[in-house]
Amino acid sequence: MHNNRSVLSRQRRVRHHAAAHDAFRFFDLLTSPELFDTLEATLPAHRERLFPPTETLSMFMAQAMKSDRSCQGIVDDVAVKRLLHGLPLCSTKTGAYCKARRRLPLEMVSEMAITTGHLIAGKAAHSWRWRGRPVRLVDGTTVTLPDTPANQATYPQQSGQKPGLGFPICRIVGITCLASGALLNAVMGKFKGKGGSEQTLLRSLLDTLETGDLLLGDAFYASYFLLAELGLRGVDAVFEQHGARKRSTDFRRGKRLGSRDHSITLTKPKIRPDWMTIEQYESAPDTLSVRELEVGGKVVVTTLLCPKTTPKIALKALYKRRWHVELDIRNIKTTLGMETLSCKTPQMGEKEMWVYLLAYNLIRMIMLQSALLADVLPRALSFKHTLQLWLAASEALHHLDDNDKVAEFLALVAEQTVANRPGRIEPRAIKRRPKSYPLLTETRPVARATVQKYGHPKKVK
Repeated sequence: MHNNRSVLSRQRRVRHHAAAHDAFRFFDLLTSPELFDTLEATLPAHRERLFPPTETLSMFMAQAMKSDRSCQGIVDDVAVKRLLHGLPLCSTKTGAYCKARRRLPLEMVSEMAITTGHLIAGKAAHSWRWRGRPVRLVDGTTVTLPDTPANQATYPQQSGQKPGLGFPICRIVGITCLASGALLNAVMGKFKGKGGSEQTLLRSLLDTLETGDLLLGDAFYASYFLLAELGLRGVDAVFEQHGARKRSTDFRRGKRLGSRDHSITLTKPKIRPDWMTIEQYESAPDTLSVRELEVGGKVVVTTLLCPKTTPKIALKALYKRRWHVELDIRNIKTTLGMETLSCKTPQMGEKEMWVYLLAYNLIRMIMLQSALLADVLPRALSFKHTLQLWLAASEALHHLDDNDKVAEFLALVAEQTVANRPGRIEPRAIKRRPKSYPLLTETRPVARATVQKYGHPKKVK
């Protein structure tokens, strides 16, 4: 239940600050001055069509944010809107829109998403930083694609599945801003095999980080060469210790910094990894000083060596905030619906991923503006609530035609806050039972032939 006084207080703060800001300018997302240069630079040469690149991108994003994500649904929406606004009618067939999506340059969509993410992070208040430093979160996840030969060739299904019974699966690694929740960059790769590990994908994103950043991640990233590379870039790291290393951690060794807290010197591995060139291996430092400490039952490794400037209690509180990246992934995959992509080729699948990430960042942009006006943290606002409000407002954008109405809209965004639940634990299990149909254990054409010959098998009780 809301505290009505705090809600009213936030609404008053939004209206007060909005009076001194051009909130309406912030509402016109795709054509805002900060994004217009990027849009112009990446806009391809094109002739006048029913679906020009900017409108196609807007439709693609709207399609990603709607519960019905079919091409037919978004084309029907456009046809109805053209009818209501007295524009020339268009066909409800999806061919023209699908061709327009294929013509849309991947670089245009990805650059828009990345630029939006950095714009949001750059507008985050300095007081939102951790001890004055920007914190970047890194994590990976997987998504599946339609079972087509092209997708299977690029992103093969898991090896334990029979041919024709699994779905292509890919791995995505992204870097987000802890303060604002904005996604700064991402990369898609294979689920398994050479170049498919989270560390390999992260290495292609390291240019996203800037000197003075602090990278926060789980146990997949605590390796010697990654820590060394981050150090050369002036980036500190806080990672959970890798399982094998955690079992051998001995706090009696090295320099004692406190209870179950010490600094040690690591030696460069003698075996060069396959992904590393000889020049890269030789340029890596021979030794590396790191700090290991136990926080909340986990062993954390960090390059922040001084216990006075970064006490153990501060690092413990920081590592708890790593959970936010899991919530960001949930917002992208579950709330927006990116868990299962719908495009039938790898090229369109990657483009679809960037459309989802751009849509995610645009919602984060609204949340940032609302948080700045309400004097709250963006992480305190509800992503799903903001998305629902935006979808409702997008149906009547012509009514939000002045600064006061936009301020009221941003006040609505700040109305719903999320609970602060430190140490939250949820089981990875589902309560609702699936339907009692047997699993498909043969290809669909073979299953159809079996049904035609013998009829449907009985349900599993």
